[in-house]
Amino acid sequence: MLKIQRILCPTDFSEFSERAFDYALSLAQHCGAEVLLQHVVRPLNIGYPEYAIPDSVNEFYGELRENAEDQLREFAKAHAPKGPHAQTIVGEGGVTERILAVAKEQTVDLIVMGTHGRKGFERLALGSVTEKVLRKAHCPVMAVRKPEYASSTRAKGAEPIQLDRILFCSDFSACSSRAFEYALSIAALYHAELSLFHVMEHEPAEANLQAETEKLKKRLEESVTEEARKLCKIQSVVRAGIPHQEIVRLAQDTRAALVVVGVHGHHALDLALFGSTTYRVIQLGPCPVLAVRA
Repeated sequence: MLKIQRILCPTDFSEFSERAFDYALSLAQHCGAEVLLQHVVRPLNIGYPEYAIPDSVNEFYGELRENAEDQLREFAKAHAPKGPHAQTIVGEGGVTERILAVAKEQTVDLIVMGTHGRKGFERLALGSVTEKVLRKAHCPVMAVRKPEYASSTRAKGAEPIQLDRILFCSDFSACSSRAFEYALSIAALYHAELSLFHVMEHEPAEANLQAETEKLKKRLEESVTEEARKLCKIQSVVRAGIPHQEIVRLAQDTRAALVVVGVHGHHALDLALFGSTTYRVIQLGPCPVLAVRA
């Protein structure tokens, strides 16, 4: 099983960040991990620097950072009164750059961050940042939106979020194999139901459909050990259609609390694939998505 020891949760103090922090705390509690709660103060944009008074600017910026540090501590205290203690980190600069830098400097195993609603994903600040972090982070990233149902949410003061149904999506690539390790480990930690899912983009002829479906189900379960079956309930599902549409549909049908997908590298084709599948599942899906690189 994978060991997650350090979780980074960037926040802009929005409701989306609050939800992400809930997930980070829940995972930390189950993994015995440390949570790093981060906020980035953006640099002041001065249109005419020759007219600026450096001392005044520095004083204002210092107060801005100090206020951010106080706000971050209060945020952590308010949302985790009984949960794992979160280490707070306030930085300055570009938001994406600072998130990626802290993730690398602190050898983070997982980034959990909020993203805005399904409309205007690229236009809103944290939505745009989340997309960039998903593309560039060295570690897996969980993108959290508001769940469509209550099984993966919690009220303040209630027990942590329970990831009771996990949907793992495979295209049988190397990155899918890596993502499977995370899906299985998290499912075992939560004693969750784990669905292994593959989408046939080209449906075979009617006469061959059942045989091909059974063949793919067996392939999905090749890496499942008897020990894994003792830790969580596992089933295999194969459907035909457009990948992101079928993933979203099955997540809704099974009331999944988490979708786990593998994403490819950084070259142009991989980014196009990321945009067409993982990106759309994050936008349109009913629950958080954990994106794992090979």
